[in-house]
Amino acid sequence: MSKLVKDFLEIKDQGTLDALIERLVQVRDSVPQGGEAQVKMRGDDVFGRHLCVSFMRPQTAEEAECDARYAEAYRESRERETSRLQDELGFCAVSNRPTRQLRIVA
Repeated sequence: MSKLVKDFLEIKDQGTLDALIERLVQVRDSVPQGGEAQVKMRGDDVFGRHLCVSFMRPQTAEEAECDARYAEAYRESRERETSRLQDELGFCAVSNRPTRQLRIVA
């Protein structure tokens, strides 16, 4: 199964409504089937506003190769950090011995 990657396209500096519609049609045609594109307005009055289109696409072979190359190092770093945090917080593993039922005496 291929991993999905969230991709973003920003649409800036559109002068006319017709130019914006034309650009959005091009973006829609380039989105993979089942990409479920979402459009959001981003930015502010100071730095300007732009449209941001996000969609899910299959991971490329180059991206998968890069992920595979660093997957083991990432797993080791997570384990090291988990161990460090457990030592820092005084975490101790739960034993596997059976627990007894508590008897409440009133």
